[in-house]
Amino acid sequence: MASERTTAILWFRRDLRLHDHPALLAALESADEVLPVFVLDPRLLDTAVPRSQRLVASVRSLAADTRDALVVRRGDPVDVIPRLARQVGARQVHVTRETTPFGAARDRAVERALADDDRELVATGTPYAVGPGIVLNGSGAPYKVFTPFSRAWRQHGWPAPAERPARIAWAHPRVASDDLPELPDGIRLEAGEAAARTRWATFLDDGLDAYGDERDRPDLDTTSRMSAPLKYGEIHPRTMLADIAARGARSKGAGTYSTELAWREFYADVLHHNPRSAWHDLRPELARLPYDSGAETDRLVDAWREGRTGYPIVDAGMRQLLEEGWMHNRVRMITASFLTKDLHVWWPVGAQHFLDHLVDGDIASNNHGWQWVAGTGTDASPYFRVFNPVTQGRKFDPDGEYVRRWVPELRHLTGASAHEPWKHDNGYEKDYPQPIVDHDDERKETLARYERARR
Repeated sequence: MASERTTAILWFRRDLRLHDHPALLAALESADEVLPVFVLDPRLLDTAVPRSQRLVASVRSLAADTRDALVVRRGDPVDVIPRLARQVGARQVHVTRETTPFGAARDRAVERALADDDRELVATGTPYAVGPGIVLNGSGAPYKVFTPFSRAWRQHGWPAPAERPARIAWAHPRVASDDLPELPDGIRLEAGEAAARTRWATFLDDGLDAYGDERDRPDLDTTSRMSAPLKYGEIHPRTMLADIAARGARSKGAGTYSTELAWREFYADVLHHNPRSAWHDLRPELARLPYDSGAETDRLVDAWREGRTGYPIVDAGMRQLLEEGWMHNRVRMITASFLTKDLHVWWPVGAQHFLDHLVDGDIASNNHGWQWVAGTGTDASPYFRVFNPVTQGRKFDPDGEYVRRWVPELRHLTGASAHEPWKHDNGYEKDYPQPIVDHDDERKETLARYERARR
C-alpha cells in the first residue's frame, strides 16, 4: 500500500516570488508537496488605498505564478495558520525569517500555537542580503553609524542567489480559499515577480550607469522604482547585487546603487537591535527636544499633508504621495525636513502619514529615514541639517518640471521661477497658497531648540 503524500505549508509574507527563495526550497525538501498560503490580515488592508491595491495586485500575481494553488485566508495568522495546518495535515509551516518587531512577535505567537498542536514553524532565509543582527563590530556589538556598517557588510558578503526549482509540486487546494478584494475597474498596477524582474533588467541596461548623477533629480524620474518590489519581496536584494556584480559594473552609478541597498540593510539592522526605535527617538540625548502641538499646529500639519504649504517642492511631493502612493527619495527628505524643522512637529506624525500612503512603506527604512532627517537617529551631527525648500527645489528640479507636474497652479510660471512664485507679479494668479511659515525664521528656531536640548 502506497504511503500518503506529505504536505508542507509555505506561508508567504514579504517574499512574494519563486526565484531566490530559500524557504521555498526548504519546504520542498521537507515534504512531497507544498501548499502556498497568504494570510490577508485585516491590518494589512487598514491603510490608504494605493498601498492596499498594490499588495492585492502582488498577491494576485503570485497566485498566477503558483498556477492558482495559492490559498488566501482572511484573519489573524495566529488563528489561521494552525487551523489550516490541521486541515491539510502539514507538520511544518515554512516562512522567511522575520526580524521587524511586529513580524517577529507575530511569528513567535504562531510558533507557540503550532507547537501546542505538535507542529513546527520553520524559518529560513531573510528579506535582506545579510540578515539583521549578523554584521557586528570587533567587540561583538551592533554598528550605530552607517559608514563602518557598510564596510563590514560588504566584507561579510552574502550567498549567491538560490536557484528557482525546475519543478514545484504544488498541493492544489483541497481547502477553501477566500477571495482577494477586487481592484477597481481601470486600475492597472505594475506588480508581481515578473514585472519586478523586467523593471530591474531595464534599469540595469538603461539607468544604472547614470544613477550616481541623476538619482537626486525628481524631474527626470530616473530612479529604479525598485523600492516597492523590494518591499513585497518580488525580488531579493542579493539577486540585484549579484546582477550588478555579474555585469562587472564598476561605474559610479553601480557603487551608489549598492550603497543605497546597504542603507536599507543598515536600517533593518538598527531596528532589529533597537525595536523601540520604530516609534521612539533612537538618540536619547535629544529626548527633551520640544515640539509644537495644538489647534494651530494641527492646521499647519493638515496643510503639509495636503500639499498646501506654499513651498512648491514640498507641495509637489506631498501631492505625488497622495496620488501615486510614492515619492522621490530626495523629495521625501525635503518634505520630512519641512514638517520636523519648519513646523517643529515630532517625526512619528510624518512617518505614520508616509506609511499610510507609500506603496513601498517599510517601517525600518521609513522611520529611521525620518529620524535621520529629524536629527534623532543614527547620524552624528544632524542638527546642522535644515533643508531649505527653495534652494533644494532649484538645485534638484532646476527647470521646475517636477513642480509643474504636480502643482497645476504654478504651470504658468516658466523654468525655475516655479520655485519662487512670490517673486513674480503673476505668481499667485492661479490661487496657489502663500507660504504658511517663514523658513528663515523657523530654521533659526530649530537650531536654537536643538542647542538647548543638547545642553
